[in-house]
Parts: sequence; C-alpha cells; structure tokens
Amino acid sequence: MNKSFFEDKTYKDQDFKKVRLEKAEYENCIFEGCDFADSYLDNINFTTCQFKHCNLSNANISHSVFNEVSFSFCKLTGIHFELCNPILLSLSFDHCSLILASFYQLKLKNIVFTKCKLIEADFTEANLSNARFDECDLNKVIFKNTNLEQADLSTAINYKFEPEQNRLRKAKFSKDGVVGLLGKYDIVVI
Repeated sequence: MNKSFFEDKTYKDQDFKKVRLEKAEYENCIFEGCDFADSYLDNINFTTCQFKHCNLSNANISHSVFNEVSFSFCKLTGIHFELCNPILLSLSFDHCSLILASFYQLKLKNIVFTKCKLIEADFTEANLSNARFDECDLNKVIFKNTNLEQADLSTAINYKFEPEQNRLRKAKFSKDGVVGLLGKYDIVVI
C-alpha cells in the first residue's frame, strides 16, 4: 500500500486528537498551532517540515521519519524520539518544552537546542557530539554514556552529571556551569 504524499501544505489550528493525521509522506509542510497531544503520529514521514506552537506531548511517533524537521515554541513533554526511525533523523528545537523527553541511544550529531526546557530529558547513550544547548535549562537531564565531545553547554543552566560516565573531550562549559560537573565531590567552589 502506497502512502499519500502532501507537499507545501500548511495545517493551522487543527486538533489531531480527534481526527488523526493521515499516515502519509509530508514534505515542506508547516504545522502551526496544532494539537497532537496523546495522538498517533506513527509510521509517517516528515521531510523539511516545521512544527510551530504545536502540542505533541505524549504523541506516539513509532517508526516515523523526521528528516530536517524543526520545532519552535512546541510542547513535547514525554515524547520518545528513540522510537522514531533513526535513518535520516535530523531535528532542531527552538523555545520548546521537552520535559521528560527521551533521546535514548540516538545519533544527534550537530543537533541544536535553543532556549529549551529539557528538564529530566534522557540522553543515555546518545551521540551529541557538536551539539549546542543555547540557553537551555538542563535540570535533572540524564547524560550517561553520552558522547558530548565538542558539544557547547556554555550557556546552559542547571545541569548536574558525572563527567566520568560521559565522553566530554573539548566540550564547552561556563565557569559557573562547571559546578554541575563537580557536585558528586561535595566540594565548595568560591
């Protein structure tokens, strides 16, 4: 069965909790002000699409393709990106809420998060080399066996994790932020 194909289409202020988004291929489409909370977005292909001011909290994205997809001012609470198709995965986030989001074992080299709340997000075993966390809140974020080589966390806040459990070669941190890497040593930095 061939999937439908939609190109250069804009979806505005639609509630996809009630009417499911068609399983199809979407290319260069814009989703603005749409509600996908708790909905099924599985087995859908998104290429060069933009999500603006959308709620995708707890959406099922199993086996979906996200190739050059941007999210801005979106709520993505509890979304499990590790369930999507990892081939061609390319994402960016601007002013998004990614509380409890999971990126377990994903290859996210060069990913950019700008002014996002990533509270309790899980990056266990992810490749975040060359990633940027510009002015992001990383409170209780899980970095374990994560590749953060050359990642830029210099403007990120509230992170605490164990350097020994991650790859940090040439990663950038602010002087204030380094305290989050030393927390387990119970030392006082003045």
